[in-house]
Amino acid sequence: MGILVQKFGGTSVATPEQRARVLHHIRKALAEEYRLVVVVSAMGRKGDPYATDTLLQLPKQYDDQITPREKDMLMSCGEIISATTISSMLTKHEIKNVVLTGGQAGIITNDHHTNAQIITVNPKRILRELEGNQVVVVAGFQGQTTDGEITTLGRGGSDTTATALGVALRADYVDIFTDVEGIMTADPRIVDDASYLERVTYTEMCNLAFQGAKVIHPRAVEIAMQTNTPIRVRSTMSDHPGTLVTNATESDRLAGEVRDLTIIGITQMADVTQIKIRLEQGQYDSQLKVFKTMADHGISVDFISVNPSEIAYTVYDGMAERAAQLLTGLGLHPELTGGCAKVSVVGAGIAGVPGVMAKISEALTEEDIQILQSADSHTTIWVLVRGEDMVKAVRALHRKFDLHNIHFS
Repeated sequence: MGILVQKFGGTSVATPEQRARVLHHIRKALAEEYRLVVVVSAMGRKGDPYATDTLLQLPKQYDDQITPREKDMLMSCGEIISATTISSMLTKHEIKNVVLTGGQAGIITNDHHTNAQIITVNPKRILRELEGNQVVVVAGFQGQTTDGEITTLGRGGSDTTATALGVALRADYVDIFTDVEGIMTADPRIVDDASYLERVTYTEMCNLAFQGAKVIHPRAVEIAMQTNTPIRVRSTMSDHPGTLVTNATESDRLAGEVRDLTIIGITQMADVTQIKIRLEQGQYDSQLKVFKTMADHGISVDFISVNPSEIAYTVYDGMAERAAQLLTGLGLHPELTGGCAKVSVVGAGIAGVPGVMAKISEALTEEDIQILQSADSHTTIWVLVRGEDMVKAVRALHRKFDLHNIHFS
């Protein structure tokens, strides 16, 4: 019997109706004779009683006076409540199960409270429990240190829990259940005719996630990629097979064909500010000063372009004023363009294919959209545009690369 890891997010476990769908997927996996590990997030979203963001409101009545260690103890409660609720549902329906915290499941982390990194996963307890139970329910988003301290894994922590367990257990698949039926070629709120993707590579999925797609956290994908553990992104509310995330060779083998897609998706990230700094001849040490100052003050930088006469990069709009103050303090004269958007064209087929940037330029020029900055990698080309042009840019690029014609087979 193979092992399957299923992960259900907060919206998937928020209501009795949604939990009934969770039960459906669990029964279906058991009928397929999988040994089953179910990872759950805290119920719902901010405002719902047991959501993580709701729990974090409790210390605010005391001016948020809580240490990172105690904050982890508080945040870990949401997933435990969710896991025991799912356990109760399974027991009612005569499905033998057991609940484990992240630590009990063997997830060992460093001691960076509220954003811990997994050091190792020891799956012995899970394997032992699977011998006597049909389902092992694991509280996501958490682990413990070698000293037994509770930790949480930061953003996307339950996704990370699921793929880390999948790798350690040598699972056949890790199923990430969400509120969509898979990965799409663009945000459907922007592009009406966006298509679902049957399969994407790990690298493509990481780039889509890093550049704005919120379906799965990139750290979770990177973990699965280390051992080629396949991920399926699926909808809790349907039996659709979803999108398979795997390496290119395995993806082609499973599909029984060679994929020849240069571009597989367009993503966007709004509310960023472009910062430009003109340099005098020989002013090379300013490059070090700029980026060290940003790092020392916790300001994340992106979309970096450096040459002897200019430094250009982006920060989130909310950090722009602070960044400008720091740069002025260095004796520099930053030029800021706020309210920009980063639009990304993603596809493993970009590398070595001529004309991709020409098509991007053509699509945006036809819509009278100015490119403020651009950069590229083997799998992604980024363009920076003004915020008011973001939606128009995403739609134009989606049309230009004919992405509405990508469909499931």
